[in-house]
Amino acid sequence: MANQVLDYLIIGAGPAGLQLGHLLEKARRDYLILEAGSGPGTFFRTFPRHRTLISNNKKHTGTDDPELNLRMDWNSLLSDDPELLFTRYSDRYFPPADEFVRYLGDFAERCELNVAYGTRAVHVERTEDGRFRVTTDHGETHEAERLVIATGFSLPNVPPVPGIETAELYGDHPTDPSEYVNKRVLVIGKGNSAFETAENLIESAAVIHVAGPHSVRLAWRTHFVGHVRAVNNNFLDTYQLKSQNAVLDGEVRRIERRADGGYLVTVAFTRADEVTKDIPYDRVIVCTGFRLDASIFAESCRPALTINDRFPLLTPAYESVDVPGLFFAGTVTQSRDFKRGTSGFIHGLRYGTRALHRYMEHRYHGSEWPGRALGGDPAELAAAVLARVNRSSGLWQQFGTLADMIVPDGAGGLRYLEEVPADLREAPVSPTAPEGYFTITLDYGKGHDEVDPFDVNVRRIRQNDAGGAHEGHYLHPIVRHHRGGEVTAVHHVTENLENEWTSEEVHVEPLREFFARQTAAAPSQMRPV
Repeated sequence: MANQVLDYLIIGAGPAGLQLGHLLEKARRDYLILEAGSGPGTFFRTFPRHRTLISNNKKHTGTDDPELNLRMDWNSLLSDDPELLFTRYSDRYFPPADEFVRYLGDFAERCELNVAYGTRAVHVERTEDGRFRVTTDHGETHEAERLVIATGFSLPNVPPVPGIETAELYGDHPTDPSEYVNKRVLVIGKGNSAFETAENLIESAAVIHVAGPHSVRLAWRTHFVGHVRAVNNNFLDTYQLKSQNAVLDGEVRRIERRADGGYLVTVAFTRADEVTKDIPYDRVIVCTGFRLDASIFAESCRPALTINDRFPLLTPAYESVDVPGLFFAGTVTQSRDFKRGTSGFIHGLRYGTRALHRYMEHRYHGSEWPGRALGGDPAELAAAVLARVNRSSGLWQQFGTLADMIVPDGAGGLRYLEEVPADLREAPVSPTAPEGYFTITLDYGKGHDEVDPFDVNVRRIRQNDAGGAHEGHYLHPIVRHHRGGEVTAVHHVTENLENEWTSEEVHVEPLREFFARQTAAAPSQMRPV
């Protein structure tokens, strides 16, 4: 028999589930979190396999501004409790994963979240009246008006290679280097899990090959933290300095398990027009990421998937494109900024989850989106924008994905909204308003990932060159004017080494002039009085 009908049912008590639960608790909404594990953060009890996080834990920033400090703190969830900052749990820049599990447990307890542990959701269906009904492994059912999936990824992403089922997976291969002494090892994949695995074997294995059809992409160049981080790239030294290891730029076509327990692997090399070679190995480890487990959904509410069916296909409001009321939070939302932004990581998803909560509060409970009233004076608009970009952590971490907005308020004035999904085209945004609206993002310049940031020969704009701001590669504020469904004008605020956009001549005055031009051309609501 079903329990009472909840406003919100959340599946998963990882970082996103706890973050959303805390926000719902503060708003006094009726909710429940279902968690299969015995405590929060089940994923982090196993991953990363070598038990060191690659999310920054920078304690010393030179400022006591809590908002600015969150720019450098990639592990804390958002709360008003200064004791619930992860920087209090570890001094390590790359902290132990076990400390993060402890932190999540304390967060759930101190925030008094409503979590049912040891309760696995095994089936999700839609009732005749449009509610969601979730059946657990105990045979209990829970019904809710809205369902939020915050499970993270519970399945490995295994490519369809003949024989790959005989290989070992990242999630269960032995991590003790002594098991690989003098062995030939193939690691399939070119992300952090692959290089983390290879790094662990450098001192024990005879030969290590890391294979994948695409180029190795380094985070310091692409600014995508899911690409290979410096902490995991020592292996590249062993390759380029001829220490028997190698990166194979090619596609694994076949894995054959031999009678002696070893493997013969067929690799088609990308650089040699897919010339194939059979290479012997003692061990093969598959490190090709994870995927959403959609098997729990009945046909009546099975969400559309995208990117090789690994992720749910979402609206800008984190809602399934084809199942109304079915929302997603956390790392499963990274299809929104795949291989570009931070939605798949704690320092990004905490803000995405907050934006989701604000959207649901606005849509279902009539709450006003956080922000403030503004006049139409260009100086006031410029001051409001620069005050936010100089301090906001949400815009900083969710670059190009979340945006502040200046929108008509419907009563003859303007309103400055904070951290709205940048491509949202519904309330609280009014995309059809004749005067249009402005979006404000922090983002990298066009082609930034094609430039070596350490190459002194690459042309860089001068710090005082407002006229060349649009050529900047590094993170900087971008203001866009939207009218009639189109971006009609764009203003780049010149990048700055210290990320302080305070110069009257270089930052303030050009932005003020931009607003003056745009509001003069807009209908009366955006014109200064």
